[in-house]
Amino acid sequence: MKASRFLISTLKEAPADAEVASHRLMTRAGMIRKLAGGIYTYMPMGLRVIRKVEAIVREEMDRAGAIELLMPVIQPAELWQESGRWEKYGPELMRIKDRHDRDFIVQPTSEEVITDVARHEIRSYRQMPRNLYHIQTKFRDERRPRFGVMRGREFTMKDAYSFDRTPEAALVSYKAMYDAYVRIFERMGLEFRAVAADTGAIGGSASHEFQVIADTGEDAIAWCPESGYAANVELAEAVPLVAERAAPTQPLAKTPTPGAARCEDVARFLGLPLERTVKSLVLAVDELEPVKDGDDADAPRRVVFTQVWLLLVRGDHELNEIKAGKLPGLAGFRFATEAEIVSHFGCTPGYLGPIGTVHPVKLAVDRTVANMSDFICGANVPDHHYTGVNWGRDLPLPGGPEVIVADLRNVVAGDPSPDGKGVLAIQRGIEVGHVFYLGTKYSQAMNATFVDEDGKSKVIEMGCYGIGITRLPAAAIEQNHDEKGIVWPRPISPFDVVITPLGYSRSESVRSAADALYDRLLKSGIDVILDDRDERPGAMFADWELIGVPLRVTIGERGLKEGLVEVTVRRGMKTVQVPLDGAFQAVTDTLGAC
Repeated sequence: MKASRFLISTLKEAPADAEVASHRLMTRAGMIRKLAGGIYTYMPMGLRVIRKVEAIVREEMDRAGAIELLMPVIQPAELWQESGRWEKYGPELMRIKDRHDRDFIVQPTSEEVITDVARHEIRSYRQMPRNLYHIQTKFRDERRPRFGVMRGREFTMKDAYSFDRTPEAALVSYKAMYDAYVRIFERMGLEFRAVAADTGAIGGSASHEFQVIADTGEDAIAWCPESGYAANVELAEAVPLVAERAAPTQPLAKTPTPGAARCEDVARFLGLPLERTVKSLVLAVDELEPVKDGDDADAPRRVVFTQVWLLLVRGDHELNEIKAGKLPGLAGFRFATEAEIVSHFGCTPGYLGPIGTVHPVKLAVDRTVANMSDFICGANVPDHHYTGVNWGRDLPLPGGPEVIVADLRNVVAGDPSPDGKGVLAIQRGIEVGHVFYLGTKYSQAMNATFVDEDGKSKVIEMGCYGIGITRLPAAAIEQNHDEKGIVWPRPISPFDVVITPLGYSRSESVRSAADALYDRLLKSGIDVILDDRDERPGAMFADWELIGVPLRVTIGERGLKEGLVEVTVRRGMKTVQVPLDGAFQAVTDTLGAC
């Protein structure tokens, strides 16, 4: 490829709305152009990166035994109504109608369509295991698209789906995809972690996220350097920090705490450690009137009863809403309104606690709180807290019918690792892949069955496996950039090598040397671009440092007089002079280390 015939559209300035490095650099390097909020045109330079990502993904999917197909972007509502996700998915699901007023969706994922394929194509146990995948455009109507292509509305994803006879066989398929994902991200030259994760809207039981490590990542990852344990903070188990509850040493006292509405303020006012305080969070679960035959399932339903819950976590900890939502009776919870709080506690937020509520509430406490003694909590009276609170004396003992004990908090750095082999550290990560064991969530709902060896009809076991194709380049940039621009890992760089001749059109010797090296590199299968635009050296170098091609070869008359050319490695900007007749070998040797 010669630059004069390519579209190089670098910019000096990033757009004003660019919040993260990848958005700034992809725009400035001419890789993307914004069309609408969360919707981008992928320019030729960016598309080359995407095609290299796709190639690696396809090779490893094929190696793992998956078969490629292509499912449509537009899907009929009937399939989503069968699975139950038409109502459950939420406003991110783009619902549309055709000219005949029939409902369709713009797909955010393809579980329903692939299950429909399976129920028509897979009839016998002999046809399994089976794994089908595609690379296709997706659309999720994000409320606030941001971070460029990292959190866009339209994107490209690889999603694969496995089909098996038994849960045991399905976990073998799951492991095969997990291993394929490890190979994919290793081949791309990325630092990543596979972490245990929540299954979210996709559903299922087993789940791992693949996170590219980056300070700008939206996800927090808990991991143990000593043991290798890793999990998304949403899922990471928080072990009790108090091993055993001590006997009370203080009397219960209602203590004035004027203006101290937060645990930090209370601890400061009383001159006590924050770890002695307990934080109160009030949740509510609405019971809706049942849907009757003939009712519109989408019509609003009347609330017939609201159950109020009080959750307690230590003052220096934060509630984990994912864990809370899995507590029996708390599915679909919301935070209580101020009116509901006043009604049940007789006090506005800031001084709430479990002692002396106006109306009964369900009480759930974190494991650490369950083992605390002589702790501090709100007194349900403005400007007052109870000190010296103890279980069994002032409150029912945890673990009985009146006080549910559960893991309710986010882990923090320094917590013991759940595997007992060290302490946890917290890193930021960008999710680029996710594998799920679905079980029969979709096959049961959509009647995808097969005839087993014993002649009986059984429901197919499924798994699903996604990779964010267009998110990966952005994640790679977040991990690989400097003050000059992008620093691509070679496997996904738009080009392997750029040749930058100084005075290409003016100097026969420069042009001849550049063309000869370019031709030889091309014939050897190296992805090379020759910059024949006759730009000023500073502008030319700045473009390629911004774009981030791993290796640059500079050819100029001055060097040629001594029989030398310059080879610059983009990562670290290390430059060496090599003989012209050894330039090809120097390039191939150096690329091997990029």
